[in-house]
Amino acid sequence: MEKRLISLLDTTLRDGEQAPGNAMTPEQKLRLALMLEDAGVHTIETGFPASSSTDFIATQMISSQLKKSSFATFSRALVKDVKIAIDAGGVSDRHLVMLVATGSDLHLKNKRHITREQGLTEIIEAVTYAKDQGLQNVAVGIEDASRGEYDYIESITRTSIKAGANQIILADTTGYATPTSFGDLVRFVRKISGPDIKISTHCHNDLGLGVANALEGLKAGANEIQATLGGIGERAGNTSLEQIVANLYYKGDEYGLYTTARLNKLYKAYITLQDIINLEESRMQPLFGKYVFSTAAGIHQQGILNDPNTYEYVKPQDLDRERQLLVTRHSGKTIIRHLLQENFETHNKDEIDYLYDKFIFNQQSSMCDDLNDFKQKILSELESKSTEEAVL
Repeated sequence: MEKRLISLLDTTLRDGEQAPGNAMTPEQKLRLALMLEDAGVHTIETGFPASSSTDFIATQMISSQLKKSSFATFSRALVKDVKIAIDAGGVSDRHLVMLVATGSDLHLKNKRHITREQGLTEIIEAVTYAKDQGLQNVAVGIEDASRGEYDYIESITRTSIKAGANQIILADTTGYATPTSFGDLVRFVRKISGPDIKISTHCHNDLGLGVANALEGLKAGANEIQATLGGIGERAGNTSLEQIVANLYYKGDEYGLYTTARLNKLYKAYITLQDIINLEESRMQPLFGKYVFSTAAGIHQQGILNDPNTYEYVKPQDLDRERQLLVTRHSGKTIIRHLLQENFETHNKDEIDYLYDKFIFNQQSSMCDDLNDFKQKILSELESKSTEEAVL
């Protein structure tokens, strides 16, 4: 089966940065943008130029230094925002201007205080202005699309395309959707838009479904996923970039999809992001967590020492990470045998039992030793025990 290429738009520097504690300087944004480009991310969103001088400068810096990736800017569906975005990023086939449209009656009434008709007029004016300036790539992002009525979603889609937009972004802004409902929405918009319009997903993770919804969107006909490194973003965050890339890497044949983004480049970029925004380290975050490639349980360690495939479907080397075996009170005798053999130490059953009882079985604390530290403990203990026995 021929696989379909999926593009990725990274919004770490815009949507990811909007969350509390995630602010970055233009120089820091540039550093991350270049790392994302090196990882093969197709489009990098630089920020919201009309919102601050910081985002304006970041857009100027990033757009001038990217060599392979395209870049995107965020704007409200207002001519003045589009003008500022163009001033910052220029007019080229590498600049995607993304306009946010109001997609639900809830937002129209209670946030914007405008009618559906006024919302459509905004889209027409902003898209028309962008096209008149020579921009080839104009996207209309439908905010809160997952809670929008289908008739209005259809009106926005048709109006946007007629005005000149060549991309529709469907945003599950509050993490409201399920894979079934989001897939249905994408199929509905794909039927209206036809095959030549790019459809992007922009999902949030409030119910933990950001990745699942985005993947379902791809199956339903979307061409692109918008995501962030580590899934950072408003509230519970966004679709996780690395999890999407990993799913396409490991499950691409099953989905009939692929991406040219490089999984082994993303962890280094994430570590840089952590350092920049002082992001707390997670123990068990998929792919990037501190202990996701670490094993402490004896039965798991026995399997991994015999054949890593027994407990590693996702391979640490695929993410440029390393496997780690840790010794805790849940470890078994296998790890002791392994370490002694590794050091070419001869041993017998009584010695193994003694070391296991002393250092593992009788431990009540939350001890967690790496292998080198633990090896030194047991070798020192054997040496001391041998010396005592010789004296006796």
